[in-house]
Amino acid sequence: MGLRTKFNLVMLVAFLVGWALAGVLSYELAFSNARRQVLNDAAILSAQASVLSDFTVKEVAPLLVGQFNQRFLPQSVPAWVAQTNFKNLQTKFPDYSYRTVVENPTNPDDKPAEWQAELIKTFKAQPDQKEIVHERETPTGRILSIAQPIIITNGACLQCHSVPAAAPATMIDLYGSANGFGWKLNEVIGARIVSVPMSVPFGEANKTFTRLMIGLGAVFAVMMVLLNLLLHFVIIKPVGVISAQAMAVSMGNMDAPEVVVHTKDEIGSLAESFNRMRRSLANAMKMLNE
Repeated sequence: MGLRTKFNLVMLVAFLVGWALAGVLSYELAFSNARRQVLNDAAILSAQASVLSDFTVKEVAPLLVGQFNQRFLPQSVPAWVAQTNFKNLQTKFPDYSYRTVVENPTNPDDKPAEWQAELIKTFKAQPDQKEIVHERETPTGRILSIAQPIIITNGACLQCHSVPAAAPATMIDLYGSANGFGWKLNEVIGARIVSVPMSVPFGEANKTFTRLMIGLGAVFAVMMVLLNLLLHFVIIKPVGVISAQAMAVSMGNMDAPEVVVHTKDEIGSLAESFNRMRRSLANAMKMLNE
């Protein structure tokens, strides 16, 4: 096995080890950053929904109280306002959503899906749990959801949700008296859930990872070409010349020219040593022949 082959094998093994380590680290970094981006997007949407709900409670609902005797206006319900606004957002970003789901909702549209009901059960079983990050597969790709519990902390909510007799008649006319009652103070009744698609940021992370790995491979290829050229002209070619001259001298050709190497490195030192040895051998042979 030649020197060039040994060198390339060692470099290839070193590259593969380094390439694998770089791949693992860059993969973790790229996809952890993508996941942080998704969580950040979800947090922003959740905060926006919270702001809309607070605005409804403080600014909108008081203006509509006088209308309750004539008809019940969903625009006074914070959850309805937040969800309606996000439905408008979904026309442009269909994979983004915000839902307020309740186990026993007044509005049937707020009934939770099976996976959402499981989140509500978790909040009930773990009262100290303030947030759950949930991931699921959908036909359009993987979706990340952030869920927060809905807890009745304001006694005013029970005016509409304790018993049907205490609720506004117009609300009963709109939604009926079968659902949305029996709520209790400090009880977890549902969850606010923001859902954000993971496909876009994770797709970008995958592209970034792929480009990085291809780039590392290209850098290695260029490096190997340059190192092989360096190996050839600095080591292999001069050593080959010295080896050929040594072969000629060993065969008795004392007239072989001296090796000319214009470097001051180890190869140059080897050439000078060989030339001195050749001259010494030639002189010794000449003295023997005399």
